[in-house]
This record gives sequence, structure tokens and C-alpha cells, in this order.
Amino acid sequence: MIEESGTVVAEIDDAVWVQTIRQSTCGSCSARKGCGQGALASMTDGRANQVRVHNPLGARVGDQVTLGIEESQLLKASLLVYAWPLLALLLGAMVAATLWPGQDGPAILGGALGLAVGFGALRISSRDRRKNPGFEPVLLRVDLHHVAVEPVTVRDSGPLGAP
Repeated sequence: MIEESGTVVAEIDDAVWVQTIRQSTCGSCSARKGCGQGALASMTDGRANQVRVHNPLGARVGDQVTLGIEESQLLKASLLVYAWPLLALLLGAMVAATLWPGQDGPAILGGALGLAVGFGALRISSRDRRKNPGFEPVLLRVDLHHVAVEPVTVRDSGPLGAP
């Protein structure tokens, strides 16, 4: 289970909106200068994201919570997002290169057309997956150390045992 901490910013019916701050581990990586992920992270570091999750734990606005998603589901989603368009791009370029051998222009256009078809197929297939609860993060726990405690009024009735 991959976990992320966040703060509840809104309550809507049986769900809450949780705001998380994107973290990057690029600062400790030795390949940060040659990595595309490092370049993307430097542009978006510290951005707040909000996600809607079902609220079976009764979290309230201001509560610190922990969200989670199964690693296998995250892997499946990543493969879909990256593999569909990439495979379509390669297939489009290969088909165009086969039909017009020795010419780069048709191969480039075929790749671009394949990429567009891949993104379209991804969009269509994601409509069905939106209703799949496995691809949604879940609320794992409410961090009670950060929950604001309501004041308690104690009335002193005098010494113990006194009537």
C-alpha cells in the first residue's frame, strides 16, 4: 500500500476532499541532473493536489489524514497511461515506414497519428475505469495527534469525599 498524508479541506455528503502537497525525492538522487522526472519535479514541487475520497472514518475539515492506494492498482494505471500511447506511436510509425519505405516524413506523421489514436483509446478506456473503486485512493486513518481537541469544562466540587 502506498500512503500519502494530507489535510481534509471540505466535506461533501459521505466523502471528503483531501489536500496533499506533492513531495519529491529528487534532492537525494544522484541522477537528478540527467533525469526527466527531476526536471518535472522542479517545476511542480510544492504544488497542492486535492483528491475526493470516501469517508468511512468520519474525518472532519482540518483533520490530518492518511490516504492509500494499492501498489498493483497504481502500476496498472501507470502502464495504461504510458503504454497505450507509446505502443500506438510505435505501431503508427512502423506501419507508415512499411508503407513508404525510406521516407522519414510518413513515419513521423504515422507516429503522430498513432500517438493521437493512443490518447483517444486511453480516454475511452478510462471512462469505464473511473467507476472502478480499485483505482481510487482510500482513507486509511485519521491522525489523532493533529486533531483539534474541544475544550473540556471541569467543575470542582471540592475535596474528594466531601459531601
